Amino acid sequence: MKVIIASDSKSVEFKNGIKEDLIKKGYEVIDKTEGKDVDFYDASNLVCHSILNNEGARGIVIDEYGTGSFNICAKHKYIVCAQVADEHSAKMTRDHNNTSIIAMGSKVTSLEIGKRIAEKFVSSEYSGGRHQIRVDMLNKMA
Repeated sequence: MKVIIASDSKSVEFKNGIKEDLIKKGYEVIDKTEGKDVDFYDASNLVCHSILNNEGARGIVIDEYGTGSFNICAKHKYIVCAQVADEHSAKMTRDHNNTSIIAMGSKVTSLEIGKRIAEKFVSSEYSGGRHQIRVDMLNKMA
């Protein structure tokens, strides 16, 4: 599975730690901000455009608190994004909302927890069924 990842310039170390961990676990990771000095607005848009263009199956965007990245991603039609700070939410947002991108905060989540969140998110699947009604509503909104 291909995972698209990006961060603002203040969260590069956090992003790199997550990227390295996912690669060790066998995921192909495409870093959209490698070697770039960008803010969360640009990083978020890079991940959204990559997901919408089917360059990867899941996206992870990181800034200091996760909120800014979440807000940008949520503005894109056909992107379902969740701001997460724990493993259970990462799993459940995939399972129930078919979330394609998660936003994390490097200042509010430790790197070790961030690694577990990322792995749980990329390894979880969408249940469909009764949840599809909500996903359809979300896709109509943006």
